[in-house]
Amino acid sequence: MDTNTTMPAIRVIAMPKDANADGDMFGGWIISMMDLAASMPAKKLAKKRLVTVAMDQITFHKPVFVGDCLECYATIEKVGRTSITVKVETFVERKLSMDKEKVTEGSFVMVAIGADRKPIPVAG
Repeated sequence: MDTNTTMPAIRVIAMPKDANADGDMFGGWIISMMDLAASMPAKKLAKKRLVTVAMDQITFHKPVFVGDCLECYATIEKVGRTSITVKVETFVERKLSMDKEKVTEGSFVMVAIGADRKPIPVAG
């Protein structure tokens, strides 16, 4: 797997159950989608159990509304001995206009763990 390739990882419609009273999506829901997106290329590379240990530089640029289509794209930025850092860029396709806008971005650090839940090497 080419570690510098950006891959589409998640595409999902924002639904009312994950919105606040004003119809904006909760940031926690967006981050959970980003975390899932980060896990996709990391798992393909490591082929091991991974856990998220850190999130960094998460920036919300624009809101996400009910009915928008959320799209997360993931790129492996760094592979360490036991960890993989994945950058996730998140866009929306707006419900009515179909305009595409970048709404969020951030980096996620995933660590490979063994049966004892302790870090293990990513490779090998």
